[in-house]
Amino acid sequence: MPATAAVPATGVEVTDHGLRTWIREVAELTQPDAIHVCDGTRAEYDRLCTRLVEDGTFVKLDESRRPNSYLARSEPSDVARVESRTFICSEQEADAGPTNTWAEPGAMRAELREVFAGSMRGRTMYVVPFSMGPVGGPISRIGVEVTDSPYVVVSMRIMTRMGTEALAQIEAGAEWVPAVHSVGYPLLDDGGRPRADVPWPCSDTKYIVHFPETREIWSYGSGYGGNALLGKKCYALRIASVLGRDEGWLAEHMLVLKLTGPDGRVYHLVAAFPSACGKTNLAMLRPTVPGWTVETIGDDIAWMRPGPDGRLRAINPEAGFFGVAPGTGESTNPTAVAALDHDVIFTNVALTDDGDVWWEGLTEEVPEHLVDWQGNDWTPDAGRPAAHPNSRFTVRADQAPSIAPEWGDPAGVPIDAILFGGRRASNVPLVAEAYDWAHGVFIGATVSSEQTAAAEGTVGALRRDPFAMLPFCGYNMADYWGHWLAMGERLGDRAPRIFQVNWFRKGADGSYLWPGFGENSRVLEWVLRRVNGEVAAVDAPTGRLPQPGDLDVDGLGLDGAALRELFAVDPESWSAEADLTEEYFVTFGDRLPAEMTDQLAALRERLNRR
Repeated sequence: MPATAAVPATGVEVTDHGLRTWIREVAELTQPDAIHVCDGTRAEYDRLCTRLVEDGTFVKLDESRRPNSYLARSEPSDVARVESRTFICSEQEADAGPTNTWAEPGAMRAELREVFAGSMRGRTMYVVPFSMGPVGGPISRIGVEVTDSPYVVVSMRIMTRMGTEALAQIEAGAEWVPAVHSVGYPLLDDGGRPRADVPWPCSDTKYIVHFPETREIWSYGSGYGGNALLGKKCYALRIASVLGRDEGWLAEHMLVLKLTGPDGRVYHLVAAFPSACGKTNLAMLRPTVPGWTVETIGDDIAWMRPGPDGRLRAINPEAGFFGVAPGTGESTNPTAVAALDHDVIFTNVALTDDGDVWWEGLTEEVPEHLVDWQGNDWTPDAGRPAAHPNSRFTVRADQAPSIAPEWGDPAGVPIDAILFGGRRASNVPLVAEAYDWAHGVFIGATVSSEQTAAAEGTVGALRRDPFAMLPFCGYNMADYWGHWLAMGERLGDRAPRIFQVNWFRKGADGSYLWPGFGENSRVLEWVLRRVNGEVAAVDAPTGRLPQPGDLDVDGLGLDGAALRELFAVDPESWSAEADLTEEYFVTFGDRLPAEMTDQLAALRERLNRR
């Protein structure tokens, strides 16, 4: 493109007037030394990776062990999303709701102008056009991120469809979401005096800001993950959830699976799980039920829109996996491990002496020596983890051996079932079907996990994470539930069936009653048999449960007592939980849909009949 505000520019030429104007405005504010409009090619990616190695941000891994792969180490202060500095700047505070941190838009814009002024001095401003979802698809959307971080650029190439094809959509008139990012570490001060760069530039001051009405994202001070890869949580969930509300579709923190039965029939389901509830393992499930195959469409986010046939169709809007490394291993998720044998960016894992990577849970055998995620020598008796607990891998989705051929279908896949789950040691049965769509929304709205350590709060207390969207819904959560209810009315009898699952129920001795992992395919088989109408169910206060003998448990060694406990519904404890739900609903005031109160009353009535 031509130079903007006397700043030299390279890369793809931009002809769209609106985009050119926006780039110029951001450049005038941030004052970069140069502008580069990314084309998304492999050659551009390789050049930037080489530069990151030269700058000390990347360590090139051994080519024979992990081809075309790199390790990055962030600053210890920049290792995760910063929810306390994540803002929803809706015009009215009530539109953000009680689960979000709201800031008045005008005041926030003034703060942002102050911190972004000159924030890119001495750096290149990269312009990253990208598509969430297959380029040009009916469910896909376009965005443009400007950033002064080459780490962000190469990561966005993996995580999105980035480059000239996305730019062409804008040139053809497609709407796009603007996203501005700076690490907040200019190389020239206000007086023009230079300062040395560092391998991982960032700032102690951080902002991750969303303007729902104007569809803008501004992020400052962090170079890490969801704070900086603005196509991910910021766009794909917080802004997209608002777009979905306004346009009649759904942007969800859900995995997408394809399942094929022994008879060749194909099904698709989506599932919402809070953290530490087995989401990645389910996304790459290796079934133990003979004759069934499971393939991955997406591991984290689903965008769903009613198709021409009236059924809800889903795409994975991302092009890659940004997975948590610790706990991902040969025994727990061999499919994910197999995806990581080449062309991966690892962040904050440990480095082996032979130039490979390692983290807790990767292998049963622990190396005798490593360089840990902070660049220090490490041995098994070091008394600290070698990899950061939130260390990550960034890899193309189609490197996973479980990836489905349809994962990139622009039209999406038709959804047969929706699953909600949390980590519950008691109360919640292994699997139950919602009585209807409104009951399913109630289940999603009240999803919770029990606190597992005193450091997290009161042991056994419920941590609410409705629809697994607590940190990611871009507007009032009560209005979000109302949008789901309206979507159910629109879908009618073509709506997917809704189920609740709980892999984590424990017996009196504290051990898990259900083996989990690949055996979860037995639960999915029952779910899909219900979808087919092949099996009946037993009505219970919390939903419809499998009839005795309909859930395949052959070979699991579950005795009758354990099986009964997996599906036990205790009226007294559930009545106490209903009281907690009522207290929770009160926090949403008059924005709470009446259907949620009706569903709570119906639950109590069913409990009283027991």
